[in-house]
Amino acid sequence: MKLVTDLHIHSRFSRATSKKITIPNLEKWARIKGVNLLGTGDFTHPKWIQELKDNLTEDDSGVLRTKSGFPFVLSTEISLMYTQDNKGRKIHNVVLAPNFEVVKQITEYLKTHGRVDYDGRPIFGIKAPEFTESLMQISDKIEIIPAHIWTPWFGMLGSKSGFDSIEEGFKDQSKHIHAIETGLSSDPQMNWRLSKLDKYQIVSFSDAHSFWPWRIGREATVFDIKPTYDALIKAIRTGKGLLETVEVDPSYGKYHWDGHRKCGISMTPKQAMKTNNICPVCGHPLTIGVLHRVEKLADRPENYKPKNRPGFKALIPLSELISTSLGIKQLYSKKVFETYNKLNSAFGSEFSILLDASKNQLKEFANEKLVGLILKNRKGEIDIKPGFDGVYGKALLDGKEPEENIKSKPKIRQKNLLDF
Repeated sequence: MKLVTDLHIHSRFSRATSKKITIPNLEKWARIKGVNLLGTGDFTHPKWIQELKDNLTEDDSGVLRTKSGFPFVLSTEISLMYTQDNKGRKIHNVVLAPNFEVVKQITEYLKTHGRVDYDGRPIFGIKAPEFTESLMQISDKIEIIPAHIWTPWFGMLGSKSGFDSIEEGFKDQSKHIHAIETGLSSDPQMNWRLSKLDKYQIVSFSDAHSFWPWRIGREATVFDIKPTYDALIKAIRTGKGLLETVEVDPSYGKYHWDGHRKCGISMTPKQAMKTNNICPVCGHPLTIGVLHRVEKLADRPENYKPKNRPGFKALIPLSELISTSLGIKQLYSKKVFETYNKLNSAFGSEFSILLDASKNQLKEFANEKLVGLILKNRKGEIDIKPGFDGVYGKALLDGKEPEENIKSKPKIRQKNLLDF
């Protein structure tokens, strides 16, 4: 069975999330997006876990279901912040669990190290090896996946982590790490450049903080497996049944290029190195992006493709394409939703529109400009102005940035500082 999965999301009990995240809303918009297996997110939070128990039915498959039969897998994200070798470490991990009983044991363990009720993504001062060993003692069916592995502040291989490999971070417990999550600012091809990552499967999930279609499922992993927890974990651990990932273009991510958001400066790695990674406006250090970090650790050339590795598709969410084609900045505007709903009613899901609908079929429901963007998106031909230092990248229409977006940027962005 083909499963399009998004296993890294958040509830409304995490910081900076939509307060309207509920199980019914998650199910509704996952179906609209074309995702047919969701992670629950935030299973350690006492209010959310009770909501999960009230809305989802558990059976021996390890997959929970709503009354209408939509499947969920118990998942959460845990932030580990600690000191190792006199350096501060900040690592986020996605954790999957087979049932409510195991979740209860994980939560009780974490409560011995701090609170779980203040945030859906709680923070603990537990070292990654200790954390992993303790969870494996609870159940060997628990899966730990280093989240958004390249992001500067909380990725295992990010520029601020202090780790250059999974083994450095997890030490002897790295034997229990089987997969890595790409994050918005990287894709499998960038990860293939490191031979040290060959032993790990590559997965991709959205880290969504809302249920809207430009967030949920924006990154996903596609499996061809039975809809059971054991089959899912086997695929994550061995790669058998893992077909491909759906990614946004890495340039779209918030940390692809180097930069300094406060000064509105973004740079390629080569440009940043010319300034010694210092912001040319204020003199403070730049936030080193994912592209720079990958380049530093890579032992293979760009565009390297290993044999027998699952492929990937790079897609910009449909809402972005619609808003761009209409010249509207807000993704949630009435006009954007009108077009989105018309297309979705015709084709069944966003992924069907982005991946399968023919040009002639699209012409019946969309204007010429939008049809062109959808087809370009499918081929990876839309230019992206790269994101940097927490600022999302932007899709460029006809190679130009919308004038309204240029005007909204700090004045310093209009100066030719990328010549450094």
